[in-house]
Amino acid sequence: MAPFMVPAFVPLSELGLFLLGVFLVLVMPGPTNTLLAAAGLERGFRRSARLTLAESAGYFIAISFWGMFLAQLAHGMPWLPLTVRLVSAVYIAYLAVRMWSATLDLTDGNGRAVDMRALFVATLLNPKAILFGGTIFPKAAFMSIAGFAELMGGFLALLFPIGLLWIALGSQLGRGRLAWLKPVYVLRGASVVLAAFSVTVAWSAIH
Repeated sequence: MAPFMVPAFVPLSELGLFLLGVFLVLVMPGPTNTLLAAAGLERGFRRSARLTLAESAGYFIAISFWGMFLAQLAHGMPWLPLTVRLVSAVYIAYLAVRMWSATLDLTDGNGRAVDMRALFVATLLNPKAILFGGTIFPKAAFMSIAGFAELMGGFLALLFPIGLLWIALGSQLGRGRLAWLKPVYVLRGASVVLAAFSVTVAWSAIH
């Protein structure tokens, strides 16, 4: 082995498929991405960029938990996945109401819709975390510290730029680059998107 070469614990072909799956799921609109864009719109890129730390912490905890314990917990407590999805749906609905109300603060410059705690909890309860932990991350990743570290490192390497991209999108809207698109309407549209996600998650849990 060449000096300083880091051994690969996951075959390159599997790693490539894993990263592709992570990218496709992370880049899709969802509760976390909607909140990141809203934060960029309200507070600008620089003040909102740190929210990606809350996003990464939320995903790290949720993916680790679901990846390690989903099968065992679901076997002993078959009601648990349903309960988690319903709790997620309720919290996302709460965020939708909070964001709609926060549009009133735009007139005095006090955006309070998104903070570190709200984004962390939203990510922790994001249904995407269950998809990552239960499907996209291979089961073998949770049986080896080295393998888990390698895959989680790749996951985070994609998470930060994608999260910053969503914040930048909101920031550009907030700067008036699209004059016809008023920030209040964008935030209320984001509120509607969150409400739709809430209904979708609740419906999928019940059916």
